[in-house]
Amino acid sequence: MGKDKGKGKLPEHLELRKDFVTCGDKLNYNVNTVTSANTFNAMGYDNSWDFGAFKDSFQIVINKMDKEVMEFDMIGCDPAIANALRRILIAEVPTVAIEHVFMINNTSIIQDEVLSHRLGLVPLLVPPHLLEPKLAEEAPSEKNTVVFKLDVTCRRKPDGSLENDKVLTSQLEWLPGGSELPDETTCRFAAGQAHLFSAAADAAASTSAMAAAAAPPSPLGSTAGPYPRPRAVHSDILLAKLRPGQTIQLEAHATKGCGKEHAKWSPVATAWYRLQPVVALLKEVRADSEEGKVLLETCPGLFGVEGGLLTANAARGHEMVLERLRRLLEQERFSSCVAYRKRKDHFIFTVESSGVLHPAELLAQALDILADKANNLRDKL
Repeated sequence: MGKDKGKGKLPEHLELRKDFVTCGDKLNYNVNTVTSANTFNAMGYDNSWDFGAFKDSFQIVINKMDKEVMEFDMIGCDPAIANALRRILIAEVPTVAIEHVFMINNTSIIQDEVLSHRLGLVPLLVPPHLLEPKLAEEAPSEKNTVVFKLDVTCRRKPDGSLENDKVLTSQLEWLPGGSELPDETTCRFAAGQAHLFSAAADAAASTSAMAAAAAPPSPLGSTAGPYPRPRAVHSDILLAKLRPGQTIQLEAHATKGCGKEHAKWSPVATAWYRLQPVVALLKEVRADSEEGKVLLETCPGLFGVEGGLLTANAARGHEMVLERLRRLLEQERFSSCVAYRKRKDHFIFTVESSGVLHPAELLAQALDILADKANNLRDKL
């Protein structure tokens, strides 16, 4: 949606329809993107896509980032690209999650199936690039499986208090040598996994992420290590409650997968975007007029005053105020002087990691996957 030399110029009303969504009181207008090259040929405007113009206008600006949340602006691309990136973040970046649970003894009130489902949804701090995807016909091994054990029994102490009445994710124990039930689980490790992880790395790592918030971790393709021992991202997730004499004994096998197979492998709590809001004045509005007073009072911060006339400020960061403006547009006297729009090529992304991977690494991987898809398509053309 950039303006290129030699393309010609559209009338202002068509330029607005092409570049902006217009937000009405009940409906949004001009929501479609104009992608056909000859749409405006009759007006002498070339609407064909230009790779050079795309390179010049496209940019990603990171606004804020910590170890779990990142917000960035993606500017100068089609909504299809933004949505593809969102879907890849949710469904195609691989992680490690519990896939098989072998129940040895469960006398708690929670059924085996429900407990197994809860375990599967626990985010695990295991670098996915250390494992290979496990095929259905493959036997579990140190190359494709990480094994955890849970053995908890509730007891009453001499003082009357209860021990282990709450089963937490911190009680999941990693087994570097593999399964303790190889005959039942068919899981046999030849070399073990102790060499991949170390206690020293545990002390250096954050309890909720693989790296400090100040800097993103190494790319997943890196062979640098060692890594902290496999464990749950959060140690205080409640799995079950027990009463004296009740016990849970099980073995859980975690494998590598993607969110498109099951949501437990999705690396994000959510990934979403919204369009850049823009507020424009369609005509001069005096600050001391009835409309001006209502706009200033109802939408604080969204409008300013200069020379006795209203001016429109940046709409970003005034989401609640923008909703009030939308309601005012139900009245003709306001819709005739103020327009609420959104840019079609400016996306404000928010990525909330489940803690398995740093948000910066999630974005880097998603972009790599998107590039691979584009290369595959090019090769097949």
